[in-house]
Amino acid sequence: MLSTNAPAATLLIRIAVGSVFLSEGIQKFLFPSDIGASRFAKIGLPSPELLGPFVGTVEVICGSLVLLGLFTRFAAIPLIIIMLVAMTTTKVPIFHERGFWSMAHESRTDFAMLMGSLYLLLVGAGSASVDANLKG
Repeated sequence: MLSTNAPAATLLIRIAVGSVFLSEGIQKFLFPSDIGASRFAKIGLPSPELLGPFVGTVEVICGSLVLLGLFTRFAAIPLIIIMLVAMTTTKVPIFHERGFWSMAHESRTDFAMLMGSLYLLLVGAGSASVDANLKG
């Protein structure tokens, strides 16, 4: 799971994915009524008072690991799950209410984060990472 033969340019994907998740995780604590627990309650997720901080914590930890390139494949798995749940709970309703193009517009960041996380799961952190140095 630590091995990687991905190019050093994979760092660009790690910066994009890791910084977005790190930022979003921090914001779940800074703005819980807009992004965290209250938002989770509005979209009908169970136990939002627990789920909001939990998801924020996972995003901060996994986003940081992705940025460092440390245990990158392991960190990508929860991020993929978060994006699948986010798209299912927030973008599928848009599709049903306003159609494909509205959903496509609203889901562009979610889709990019999902694809970036899947890429990191498949190829690893790349040669410019802690994972590559640990594997030696």
